[in-house]
Amino acid sequence: MKVLIVSAHPGPTSLTNSLRDVAAEQLRADGHEVQISDLYAMKFKACHDADDFTAHDPAEPVRYPFASMAAAADRAFAADIIAEQDKVLWADAVIFAFPLWWFAMPAIMKGWIDRVWTAGIGYQTGGDRYGAGRMVGKRAMLMVMVGGGESYFSDRGVNGPIDDLLFPLNHGMLWYPGFDVLPSCVLHRTDRMEQERYDSIAEEVRERMRTLFTISPIPYRRQAEDYTERKFELKEEIAANAPPGFAAHIDESRK
Repeated sequence: MKVLIVSAHPGPTSLTNSLRDVAAEQLRADGHEVQISDLYAMKFKACHDADDFTAHDPAEPVRYPFASMAAAADRAFAADIIAEQDKVLWADAVIFAFPLWWFAMPAIMKGWIDRVWTAGIGYQTGGDRYGAGRMVGKRAMLMVMVGGGESYFSDRGVNGPIDDLLFPLNHGMLWYPGFDVLPSCVLHRTDRMEQERYDSIAEEVRERMRTLFTISPIPYRRQAEDYTERKFELKEEIAANAPPGFAAHIDESRK
């Protein structure tokens, strides 16, 4: 299979990049093809602006969704956007490796999403999304380095449940385009790392790579099946028995 790893950490010898390389090594050892987009090493442009649309009239204001839709048919986007989209289209699975900074991915990776998820890639002009779209049949997973311990991100933890914090990324950035979203590989207490613990975490990463194409994805609800057509709300019969919060958008019957 083919795997793209998109990573975001400015330090070449950082834990993020070290474990990204562990992941790539294991995937290749298992016979998979791997490409890596190291966003800091590439000096990837994070700001989504008018220069991203090669056919746009600079005298006109940019209405971004409409400019993206107009550019989609001819893929009239900047060369670095096209290059990253081609990697995504090539891949059977995409892994996003990054440290959790201020409860989100680093800005450069969010910029990658902003720029690469254009019309025709991240969203479809016909409205196919949340379980439908261009990425159907592909897998995606977050590999997240978290400084705090697991208790900090538990149901009672001061930072809130980690699954809730990652919901906008998993559900909004990955399920929306149609990926099968795998349970995140969350690595805690990564601000200090002795060798013995690093070896243990590296093995955890290797095991996740061994199961990348066999582990069951998060069973998010499909828009076309479980939501109303006009308001896009959960159907009454589903909402009546759904748990509160983000968990309502997971179909427990499909686990």
